[in-house]
Amino acid sequence: MSAPTTVADGVVVAIHYTLKNDAGETLDSSSGGDALEYLHGAGNIVPGLETALAGKKLGEKFHVVVAPEDGYGARDERGIQRVPKNSFPPGLDLQPGMAFFADGPDGEPVQVWVSAVEGERVVIDLNHPLAGVTLYFDVEIHALRAASAEELAHGHPHGPDGHGGHGHHGHEHHH
Repeated sequence: MSAPTTVADGVVVAIHYTLKNDAGETLDSSSGGDALEYLHGAGNIVPGLETALAGKKLGEKFHVVVAPEDGYGARDERGIQRVPKNSFPPGLDLQPGMAFFADGPDGEPVQVWVSAVEGERVVIDLNHPLAGVTLYFDVEIHALRAASAEELAHGHPHGPDGHGGHGHHGHEHHH
């Protein structure tokens, strides 16, 4: 089977990208590192970017503006909570921006971000740090290949070794 030449569902797409915010600050970039691989149609990346990538050709470079609703969602100010520092593991060096998984109402893991440490209290935020942010992506389509049956079953690409790939950037996972 020949390799796909356009982005479509069931294609593993490798992109190089730079992500900026309204102020033009670079928030994230793959430049200088490996391309980001994702399985198109599986919701591995933010919906607005996935939609914009559909139908693009290998080697194409383009700019995508993703509204918060199509990115990491609108901010919900109710997501900000103050918790006692002793509810975190002892000896942990808490820093703003650190992410944790806490138990949600039904025992499911919920990701929370530390937004500030105020003495014995820690301000946590259930909102993704990029919630409410308009995302500006510069993207280049670096490689395309058909996903394997296993990748389609799992809903995400596997690394070259055939089983890795869970530990990479947590930005784009919506589970």
